[in-house]
Amino acid sequence: MSDRDVSRALADAVIEAVIGTPGVAFLRPGLVDLLRSSAVLRRGLPSTPAGSAGVQVRRQKDTQDWSVEVYVVLHRGRRALDVTREVRSAAAQAVQRVTGEPAAPGIAVTVTGRV
Repeated sequence: MSDRDVSRALADAVIEAVIGTPGVAFLRPGLVDLLRSSAVLRRGLPSTPAGSAGVQVRRQKDTQDWSVEVYVVLHRGRRALDVTREVRSAAAQAVQRVTGEPAAPGIAVTVTGRV
């Protein structure tokens, strides 16, 4: 399996894990997701799940460890610190499930908004 395939599998696993975390409203949409949503609304086409911009996975060149960046929007009324800890834990478990190795400390969670 190539790095690109593993990267995609990691991103998909992390997206699924993060979306299921209590307190997470959704992943930050990217420009492509917003444009796709707009086109879907105008045409009435079935949409594809958004969120690829909310999770970025890269392989570190020097250590060969995986680096994961997660951008989430949270529900109001939940402590951001608690939710981000849960998101980080869920992402680490997803990385371990896909790679079979303990997750490296390179998992960053950024809260981009609240709804």
